[in-house]
Amino acid sequence: MRKILLGLYLLTTSAMVSRAQNVITKANKEFELFNYVKAVKLYEEAYQKKETYYSAQRLATAYTLIKDYKQAESWSAIAAKMPGSKAVDTLNYAKALQHNAKYSEAKVQYQNYLSNNTQVNLVQQNIWLASCDSAMYWMKNPRKVEITNEKALNSSKYDWSPVAYGNGVVFTSDRKEVAALTVKKSKPFLKFDGTEWPDKEVYGWTGNGYLRLYFKANNADSISLFPIIAGTDYHIGAASFSANGNSVFFTLTKLPKKLKTVKGKPGTIHVELFSSTKNNDGTWGKPVSFAYNNANSYSIGDPFLTADGKTLYFVSDMPGGLGGTDIYRSDLASDSTWTKPVNLAEVNTQGNERSPVLNAKGDFYFATDGRVGMGDLDVFKSRMTNGKVEHIENLGYPFNSPQDDFGFSLDDKGTLLYLSSNRENGLGEDDIYRLKAEEKITMMLTGRILNRKTNLPVENATAVLSKVGGGILKFETGKDGKFMMDISPNTDYTVAGIKTGFLSEVNNLTTKGAKNPIIEQDLYVDVIELNKSIRIENIYYDFDKWNIRPDAAVELDKLIKILTDNPTIWIELGSHTDSRGKDAYNLNLSQKRAVSAVDYIVSRGIDKRRITARGYGETQLLNRCANGVECSVEEHQLNRRTEFKILKF
Repeated sequence: MRKILLGLYLLTTSAMVSRAQNVITKANKEFELFNYVKAVKLYEEAYQKKETYYSAQRLATAYTLIKDYKQAESWSAIAAKMPGSKAVDTLNYAKALQHNAKYSEAKVQYQNYLSNNTQVNLVQQNIWLASCDSAMYWMKNPRKVEITNEKALNSSKYDWSPVAYGNGVVFTSDRKEVAALTVKKSKPFLKFDGTEWPDKEVYGWTGNGYLRLYFKANNADSISLFPIIAGTDYHIGAASFSANGNSVFFTLTKLPKKLKTVKGKPGTIHVELFSSTKNNDGTWGKPVSFAYNNANSYSIGDPFLTADGKTLYFVSDMPGGLGGTDIYRSDLASDSTWTKPVNLAEVNTQGNERSPVLNAKGDFYFATDGRVGMGDLDVFKSRMTNGKVEHIENLGYPFNSPQDDFGFSLDDKGTLLYLSSNRENGLGEDDIYRLKAEEKITMMLTGRILNRKTNLPVENATAVLSKVGGGILKFETGKDGKFMMDISPNTDYTVAGIKTGFLSEVNNLTTKGAKNPIIEQDLYVDVIELNKSIRIENIYYDFDKWNIRPDAAVELDKLIKILTDNPTIWIELGSHTDSRGKDAYNLNLSQKRAVSAVDYIVSRGIDKRRITARGYGETQLLNRCANGVECSVEEHQLNRRTEFKILKF
């Protein structure tokens, strides 16, 4: 009987495994076709049949791609704990926690990941960790701006990138009702399967309809399709209009005559940029392809035409960029053609840039996930002067959220009027939000992080602003070493420049009584040279004594500050004598003095493990004054010294 039962169990188990594998095969096909909404249903079915790491990891990835961060967090946590898990699962778990505003937990997971992946470049390490710290600071110190859901424009789907047009607003949406799966989805951008003819009603990535341009008049309740003749059944949007409203740039997806694969896997149908001009009868003319489209190789999106019509900004993943999607500019030449696109390198990162917008005053807004931010895409503001971008700052909370914040537009005064976001408690997936009267920044801290020895700017350093009583804000420097951060009146801070391989100095800063709204303060760092002796001046001891005198304590307090400001360095503190007296006596006395100095430092809260006491006696004289050599008092004094050297950091 036992054998029969065992046989039935094996047959049942074998059948379940077979069915699970069959479901995974179907799920993988949908995943490769970018049909993530269908894929998650199938992976969940497979996981219920047999709990495997593969299914859990795929679910974590798919839910991340469709921006369902709660499910992504859950499945990332499961995958990270399963046998066979990889380090990247911990990284994905950290990102999901960050997207769900669990910043303290996210920072712990980032640190866990980095402790086992030391090859990650320092810039990226700083961005991950500083983003968690800064997000908590911004949420505790929100900007005073009113952000309201523009319900008249929004639906249960994706609604984003509104722009003023005539007496109303044009925006992008996939609100067309389709028989879609009732699962949380995501906004599409740049991905489109190229191996099978796509469904003309349902976009597989989201399960929604395709993107279209819609128009709503200011004095009307109804919303209608914007009457552009695009010549495609697939994605159309977003748009940017000329100042007079007679020209428009917009993106669309046109299917090639022949679909292709790349190494046997689905290819990508890329998004292209087109323009259209009004005819004399007010209708829109046939779309004209942008000269630098290349649908076989890369996408172009998020167009923005400046008010004078002479410069076009857009984003693209064309070859030669710095990251995923970069911001480019093209200028209108005298012959009415557009010049070869130029990469805005000072803005772009290893991540993705979106939504470039420029006003007449030179305020340049954009979104990115490649800088210190709250989660995914964050809104940044900068200054553009003569085509050069500088003073890049994160607008903080609540302009930004732990999710995507992008697709913004300006009012007639050049101030942010709308932004798009998939933040929590919206009506749909991406919603359009109205901003009311951006708070005027009352005070600002600006400066540079400089190499103290060369006085040159330090790139990829971190300016750390700490409010006394709680709250930390961080800013990553570029090639010019500059930083810029909002500060509050009547507040005490500490500020420091930090970079691995450099000694930092923490300075006090107060805005109490400050009359100038802009405070300038440069921060200096010193290159760490391991095992290089650094003399501590004016350390004196009474004859034949080793106790720390008050005047010596003042000098040791300076070393304590260095150790406090740089909590990762370990040092050796060495004490030296001159050659007068017996060698053994001098060695013993110097050791006692070194120990005494270390004991004093430890008594002030420094971890004893970070300091090694060593007495050298007269073994390392700095001049000729060895035993039996007649020397002046000053020459002997040169050899009596206390030094420290950094052993590691």
